[in-house]
Amino acid sequence: MSLSELKENKEAVVTNIVGDTRFVSRITSIGLTPGCSVLVVKNDKKRPMLVYSRDTMIALNKKECTGIMVEEVTA
Repeated sequence: MSLSELKENKEAVVTNIVGDTRFVSRITSIGLTPGCSVLVVKNDKKRPMLVYSRDTMIALNKKECTGIMVEEVTA
């Protein structure tokens, strides 16, 4: 599933980043790499998505989130 499909307060692990070289480079440079965990803080319909990863709060637009593949962590 893509990161944009996750609901608020859900945790997941990044499995893959899909996109052109520029997109993959930008996303990995902010710390979202395959294997890292992310927590969805906010996922409103028409606002940027807020995720928490590696002690950092990251804002991503919805289009970017569709290229970040994740696997939800079940408690």
